[in-house]
Amino acid sequence: MISAVTLAVIGVGLLAGVLGAILGLGGGVVVVPALEFLLPHFGRDITIAQAVAISQIGVLAVGLSGAASYLQQGLVRARTGYLLSPYTIVGGAAGSFLGLILPARAVATVFAALLLYSAYNLLRGLKRVEVEREPSRLVPPAMTFAGVMSGLLGIGGGTVQVPVLNLMAGVPIRQAIATSTFIMGLTAVSNALVYQAGGLLDLRLAAGVALGVLIGARAGASLQSRIPAAQLKLFFSLLLIFTALQLLWKYWGQA
Repeated sequence: MISAVTLAVIGVGLLAGVLGAILGLGGGVVVVPALEFLLPHFGRDITIAQAVAISQIGVLAVGLSGAASYLQQGLVRARTGYLLSPYTIVGGAAGSFLGLILPARAVATVFAALLLYSAYNLLRGLKRVEVEREPSRLVPPAMTFAGVMSGLLGIGGGTVQVPVLNLMAGVPIRQAIATSTFIMGLTAVSNALVYQAGGLLDLRLAAGVALGVLIGARAGASLQSRIPAAQLKLFFSLLLIFTALQLLWKYWGQA
């Protein structure tokens, strides 16, 4: 018999996979706050560091499932992905070590700030760059920063990677989302290993999230070109803002 906790975790992964693959965000912006707020209602307490560790497996699942679909559609810039992934992997390892030692309030505050930034980007709409041009020299350090955020916060790094690829590297927006999804899967492997070594990764919960994400990301990647983006972005932006305010209230308002 499948427990209520398992069903809840799979549901979180399913939602994260669909939205993550459609928007190129990796799903961590859904998984981390959802696990922290949802599991206590089922009698299962979880710290934000443990939620981040579990989210790394979800990000890996988004990367594998979403990238497979995008590769079939010919949207992934594989060469760009392989050239830039070392920067995100190094940054991700550094961010994961920070996640092991930083206090929960600091991680939650950074996470809330990134959620608000993501909401701003979605509401504003990413500037579409459809004309090929030479990439900026700032692309490598920007991708390293994306890796740090990925390791520290359990996100895929797409909140940084997609704008970097689109605006700084001149990659068309749909290819930027697909390539970001491809890169995040490579980055999440090293991140998960760091958290596993730190003893924070609950493999049972992570497996439930990964199962939901694998199904959701595959569906999300196939729907990405057909879903009306405006309504989805509006809903998701409001969800991000609400979640950020909830995090700030939990770690600062009740202090």
